[in-house]
Amino acid sequence: MNTAVANPALEFRSAMPADVPAIVALVESAYRGDVSRQGWTTEADFLDGQRTDPAGVAQIVDQPHNRVLLALREGRLLACCHLEQQGEACYFGMFAVDPTLQGGGVGKRMMAEAEHIASAEWRCQRMEMTVITIRHELIAWYERRGYRRSGVFKPFPYGDARFGLPKRDDLQFEILVKPL
Repeated sequence: MNTAVANPALEFRSAMPADVPAIVALVESAYRGDVSRQGWTTEADFLDGQRTDPAGVAQIVDQPHNRVLLALREGRLLACCHLEQQGEACYFGMFAVDPTLQGGGVGKRMMAEAEHIASAEWRCQRMEMTVITIRHELIAWYERRGYRRSGVFKPFPYGDARFGLPKRDDLQFEILVKPL
């Protein structure tokens, strides 16, 4: 069987303003509501409300030193992530993979492309991200890809509905770091 025909290559490109609605829909489907439960990245058990919104994504797309990277197959958006150049570090966030495709390698390929951009194009020395500390399975997935827990924590933005409506009061972020 010719796998190139059955599973065409991923195309990577930077988002444009016209991509904002599709990005928001993908991120919401990966993290919130019942649809997100099809994948393993759901936050629906501890957060309600939105994960992002069109205004927030549009702002990121238009900012210098930022890129929303898209992974597409035959024109269909499969994954996205936000990259922000921060001196020697590249922040990696808003990482979402279509819940029906999680576990199939799309996320690994997206991360590899993001790390390549950070290293080769932006000359960053490390990738950094924030992960909610109760996401043990997700943190373990990142650790298998070379990320390490930093021991540096940030508070969850309780009271700011732009980041969701918490169902529990013990949420916080930890910074994960990977040398490039």
